[in-house]
Amino acid sequence: MTRQQLADQAMDKAQKKLVPFILLMYVLAFLDRANIGFAKQAFQVDTGISDAAFALGAGIFFLGYAVFEVPSNIIMHHVGARMWLARIMITWGLVAAAFAWVTNETMFLALRVLLGICEAGFFPGIIYYLTFWFTSSRRSSVMGLFYFGAPLSFIFGSPLSGILMDMDGVLGFHGWQWMFVVEGLLATLVGIWALSYLVDKPSNATWIPNEERQALIAELEDENANKPQGHASPLKVLGNPMVLFLCAIYFMIQISVYGVTFYLPTQVAAMMGKKVGFAVGVVSAIPWVCALIANATIPRYSDRSGKRGILAAGLMFFAGLGVIASATGSPVIGVAALSLATAGYFSCQPVFWTMPSRFLSGVAAASAIALINSVGNLGGFIAPNLRVWAEQTFHNPSAGLYALGSAAFVAALLFIISIALGIGSNTPPTIARRASENQGAQSTL
Repeated sequence: MTRQQLADQAMDKAQKKLVPFILLMYVLAFLDRANIGFAKQAFQVDTGISDAAFALGAGIFFLGYAVFEVPSNIIMHHVGARMWLARIMITWGLVAAAFAWVTNETMFLALRVLLGICEAGFFPGIIYYLTFWFTSSRRSSVMGLFYFGAPLSFIFGSPLSGILMDMDGVLGFHGWQWMFVVEGLLATLVGIWALSYLVDKPSNATWIPNEERQALIAELEDENANKPQGHASPLKVLGNPMVLFLCAIYFMIQISVYGVTFYLPTQVAAMMGKKVGFAVGVVSAIPWVCALIANATIPRYSDRSGKRGILAAGLMFFAGLGVIASATGSPVIGVAALSLATAGYFSCQPVFWTMPSRFLSGVAAASAIALINSVGNLGGFIAPNLRVWAEQTFHNPSAGLYALGSAAFVAALLFIISIALGIGSNTPPTIARRASENQGAQSTL
């Protein structure tokens, strides 16, 4: 059996052991980040928070998140993923639950900033963590599974949030208070569980046979040794033109994503002519089912074909069309358009995240991934405010969706440019495998 085959078996075991758990973590992370959209109407009525303050709070989360992303990933590089990811989940879960006691705009904005600070480093930490366990030939597929988190959080989280919102008045609590407390404490409990479940690196994975474990470590070491900037310092990486270009792409993606996801429940409610509750939660889950299907197939196709930039460009183009088409009064057309948009957004991102690891590894990769996610998530701050600004400036309720759709088109254009720069060019998927198999075959002679 060749070294590549042994490494593949090790990666199969790692995928079965680790990916479902980090997927659970991401489901709760995304749910605690986006459930503010479910609370919007009742939350504003009960607390007196204005539309402008709500939009600011929805986006201000990303300011604290952005500032602490790079330091968080560097700390994780030194202390290990198990301890650091658990710390992130425990603290953000407690802060998320504290939203149940918000009574004014100041408390709301302060907790949104604190939530961003507590969660900073979670997403780039997971992306970096996956590079410890999977070679580039498997990374897009595995990241596609990780990206199930966002669709699953809405497929199951939307009805859950709707049920909790319908508990209004139970034990004297508002429905939105139940939602924040239950979903926040779930994240804290999973964070405590992570302390005993996660494993930092393959060398610590006693559940992988030694021969397979050593083969995987060797494959990863060979892959990292061939990266042109694998050992660059964090400061040098943060000024790298290719890294900054990837920041720009992710920034435009996130403007499009969060401008839609923050308002998706209320947009669906407006189409249906209903208030946000269980029925709206079920319909709101439909676009995420489509995103789940896309994430199960498109990243895997990307790994098999080696197509990166051109595939991502096409996905963002159709996502932009979906956002613009959702500006309709027809519930059927609107939900179908949102389904196209979410499928494009979320299946594009696993493909995107294979690009930084094409030329970076180690602490350089940790710093770059964190910076890209940090700058990109500033798009999450811009998005809700851009949407409100466009609607108010042009006195058109659809203007915000047109602006968000345009951001997706810009992202598609940048992906095309990435092909010319080499970071988004197609990767022949069989070259590395054949080289490794030939090496293994020669070693057995």
